[in-house]
Amino acid sequence: MRVFAFALYSLALAVVFVAVASGAKADTAAGEASFKRACAACHNATAEGPRKMGPTMHAVVDRHVASVDGFKYSNAKREPDMKWSAENLDRYLANPREFMPGTTMAYAGMKSNSERANLIAYLKTLK
Repeated sequence: MRVFAFALYSLALAVVFVAVASGAKADTAAGEASFKRACAACHNATAEGPRKMGPTMHAVVDRHVASVDGFKYSNAKREPDMKWSAENLDRYLANPREFMPGTTMAYAGMKSNSERANLIAYLKTLK
């Protein structure tokens, strides 16, 4: 009986692992909560929102880096010719200074893969 219970438990863990690793549907509500906790002090989520320390995150997914008019970007962000794809956002949010050396964003990074996936799913809704 113990062997069966252990096998069943192992199978359940494997299913959870595969769901997470395969990019199971991200939770936009959890992403919004992460945005409010980790981003909202410096970034707003609306096109017309108040100017904050960082640029707006409205329509950030697939937007060119350093493209919000009137915002003064660091040289690190002005130099690359790239877009904020979901992949680039994921790498940047994990470790901003490693992904873009010289960035002035004062954020150490979001270590949780699932939290970043949820946040990016939320950012995709900001259109």
